Amino acid sequence: MSEPQFNKLALIGIGLIGSSIARAARKHNLVKSIVIADSSAEALKEAEALKLGDAYHADAGAAVRDADLIIICVPIGAYAEIGQAIALNLKSGAIVSDVGSVKQAVVRDLGPLLPDHVHFIPGHPVAGTEHSGPKAGFAELFEGRWQILAPVPGTDEQAVGKLAAFWRVMGSNVEVMEPMHHDQVLAITSHLPHLIAYTIVGTATGLEGSTQREVIKFSASGFRDFTRIAASNPIMWRDIFLNNREAVLEMLGRFNEDLTALQRAIRWGEGEKLEEWFTRTRAVRRSIIDAKQA
Repeated sequence: MSEPQFNKLALIGIGLIGSSIARAARKHNLVKSIVIADSSAEALKEAEALKLGDAYHADAGAAVRDADLIIICVPIGAYAEIGQAIALNLKSGAIVSDVGSVKQAVVRDLGPLLPDHVHFIPGHPVAGTEHSGPKAGFAELFEGRWQILAPVPGTDEQAVGKLAAFWRVMGSNVEVMEPMHHDQVLAITSHLPHLIAYTIVGTATGLEGSTQREVIKFSASGFRDFTRIAASNPIMWRDIFLNNREAVLEMLGRFNEDLTALQRAIRWGEGEKLEEWFTRTRAVRRSIIDAKQA
């Protein structure tokens, strides 16, 4: 078991990701104490019953006092409010990070609110499930998955290295990436697929009653996979799309162009084009399996 890397970890938000960090940090002895803050009294009560932390607060500002590492695990739309709540209580040398799926918005909304005496290192664990809440977390969530760190220019390299080591001990592969590039990559690998899933499932709910019942009754694996993705936290994904709109709209435009090409190939019976397309996309799946990200 490793020696603790931080004396006090403050988790702001105790849903799937926050509770998984708490469990993994405990499992690997990464911190001496964990303090949890959440605006939901129910979530705090559940976290306490699960013994995820050593102290629990409704006030984020109180939770971060004397914390060496602060990880914000709330929907992106709440970051400015959190920043205002914690700024005055952050100790010198503390690392402030997050788990949001958009990074430019985090730099924009949170960065200006933090004092100069802390290390601001935005992060994004590319891991998750469709479930939410303190009970949904598990210590193995990050094992073999990517943790992207997106520090702003001038960030202390030792602080970045210390945070990277924290995630590596929990099983993550760590990549450092520029915030804008992160948002462009995640727009196609995560954000657009979720948007498509929400659309397909939404279309199904708009069908006539009898047909809708049959869609649910005879769901094949493809539709079931879409419903799993579309069951993700609606507030979190609302904030993701609103805060990464430019990259998402760009990728959506490209997708619409490709969809139109496939529509034309089907209409005109162009089997060779369809087979060529499907062969190319099949190779992507094999690459994901080879990279152990399946």
